[in-house]
Amino acid sequence: MVRDARLASFLANTTDLFSFYDHDFRLTDCSATLKSIRGNAMTTGALAWEIYPNFGENELRAAMQLAARDGSSTRIKLKALSGQPAGTILCFGMADGVGIIESAETGLDGRAASEEADRVKLLQHQATYDALTGLQNRRRFSERLDEILAESGDSRDRSALLQIDLDDFKSVNDTLGHGTGDTLLQLAANRIRGALQDGDAAYRYAGDEFAVIQAGKQQPMAAERLAQAIVDAFKAPFVINDIPLFVGASVGIAFGPQHGVESEELMKAADIALYAAKRDGRGCARTFNRSMMLLLEQRENLRRSLRMALERQELYLEYQPLIRPPSTVIGFEALLRWHHPEVGLIPPNVFIPIAEADGLMDDIGRWVLEEACRQAMTWPPSLNVAVNLSPAQFLSGSLTDTVAQIIDKVGIRADRVELEITETVLLEQTVDNLDTLNTLNVLGIRISLDDFGTHYSSLSYLKNFPFDTLKIDQYFIKDLVADRKSQAIVRSVMSLAHGLGISVTAEGVETAGQARWLIDEGCDCLQGNFLGRPMGADATGEFADRSPAELKATQEQDRT
Repeated sequence: MVRDARLASFLANTTDLFSFYDHDFRLTDCSATLKSIRGNAMTTGALAWEIYPNFGENELRAAMQLAARDGSSTRIKLKALSGQPAGTILCFGMADGVGIIESAETGLDGRAASEEADRVKLLQHQATYDALTGLQNRRRFSERLDEILAESGDSRDRSALLQIDLDDFKSVNDTLGHGTGDTLLQLAANRIRGALQDGDAAYRYAGDEFAVIQAGKQQPMAAERLAQAIVDAFKAPFVINDIPLFVGASVGIAFGPQHGVESEELMKAADIALYAAKRDGRGCARTFNRSMMLLLEQRENLRRSLRMALERQELYLEYQPLIRPPSTVIGFEALLRWHHPEVGLIPPNVFIPIAEADGLMDDIGRWVLEEACRQAMTWPPSLNVAVNLSPAQFLSGSLTDTVAQIIDKVGIRADRVELEITETVLLEQTVDNLDTLNTLNVLGIRISLDDFGTHYSSLSYLKNFPFDTLKIDQYFIKDLVADRKSQAIVRSVMSLAHGLGISVTAEGVETAGQARWLIDEGCDCLQGNFLGRPMGADATGEFADRSPAELKATQEQDRT
């Protein structure tokens, strides 16, 4: 079916009598003029010889088969029938079938024939090339992939399929508009085109997805070399309207027939390899192997299991103490855990992205907050509880209502609850974020900026958003004692936060030396295994009841 916008516009406005047919010679589309003349005969799915009964089915079928097979054009004279004058039709090959131009004239002079040939070439180009980028389109991609998989050759000359996806394109399109997005796609296509060698063909597959097909080259060397060239080509910024935009490329590679003898099978293998490239940090290329399939299947199994994990009570919380120097417990951070009945303990960095992608974080996040608040109610009223919020949960639009309902339901004081967010949350919907944080602040909830210094770390966040606590990421703490740069960064962050009236918590405190340095520099709160490992709910009460002297003695024992 004709889907290209320019071609569709052409068919709506041309006075020529065009019609298009699939490989079974059934009508897919036609010009508005032809439809107005032939009326109900131009019904989608009608056979060509039903539309043109002026000559026999066999004659028309033979002409259309020839055009479809080699892309040539064949002219046939129409006999006059009642209600239908004599004339000619020209059959010509298209990427997805056959086109027909009908003419009332029985003969064409040289000029008319030349003009008709030009129109045919234009239609064939529009049907096989992407209007925006000039690359071959999805129709031509599918046709070519089928062709190379049907060919046989030396095993060293396997065909290769490279699936290419632009990293961070969506954010550019959303923030700078579709016009900028279209320009970016054109520039991206040029960079892909510039990396190609003889025998390589590039296609715009869909949206910001591209593909390259290689044939007749030694593999895997040729495909891997091309994939790296494409990745490298995207490392330089795209400059649009004097704005430098950094958009990388991830590439998945698969080989036929090794990874698929059918086009759908080979495309799936390349997609899995592309997913692996995305998972491994993006801006890289990965070649399909069977272990990727196993990992994907495992992930899909986890996804299905995660939907039932909350109902089956497989999710639970552990609590890590927060210590005010030198050794006073001021609260605990709730940490989500998942114990799968078959796999065992699954790390949060594995299952939380799955939950976010599948829209499960609202339900899971509500459960975490309510469970943590209920546990906090068993502690002395001076102790606080900190709960992490995922970006998906924060941007759901119902966070403030959820928090208010849980506080009211559990009966905990709002100022005992601290919600931790990361800088990722603040990258989108700034006005809405500010409204949400201010509403939580009005409720009395404490707000903590987690993992400070590891993402974008815009100082405007600290000016515009009402944070109570800033948490320094463990990345800066692990080599704190020996590395002067880490010392300078941590010291500067603490000075900045204190100047803004914000409390500072250091995460990942693992040694006595780290703790001593932080205490000497005036850090407000410490968290890490040296001070107290994550523990089950039953152990929090006993830990909280320890006196500062007992806690200090335990730390001294752990140190030795």
